[in-house]
Amino acid sequence: MRIALTSLFVDDQRKALAFYTEVLGFVKRQDIPLGMHSWLTVVSPEAPDGPELLLEPSSHPAVKPYRDALVHDGIPLAQFAVGDVEAEHTRLTGLGVVFTQPPLDIGAAVVAIFDDTCGNLIQLMEPKPEE
Repeated sequence: MRIALTSLFVDDQRKALAFYTEVLGFVKRQDIPLGMHSWLTVVSPEAPDGPELLLEPSSHPAVKPYRDALVHDGIPLAQFAVGDVEAEHTRLTGLGVVFTQPPLDIGAAVVAIFDDTCGNLIQLMEPKPEE
């Protein structure tokens, strides 16, 4: 068993696609029109055949209270691994990304949390090598 796809609810699919590709650097994998919305996925350029992230419309009534509660409590909805959180924080801040948690060493990893402009908090994570 392996993870092939996971989803992230977004307020606006086109805005999310622009943010996730132009700012974060993901690559569009699928864009299949489905009425008012699309089956819209992105992948890491480092693993183009790897797991896909579905940018899913947030129109279901359960989504808003769920995401609002997570944002209120500062809890990220998703985590992305990076090689250097400090460098990524500097790069993304330069592009106007707002961080709610600057880089923080938590022992086993360095983490930072940003607002994805689409209704979610996202955590960057740089795992530390095991000693």
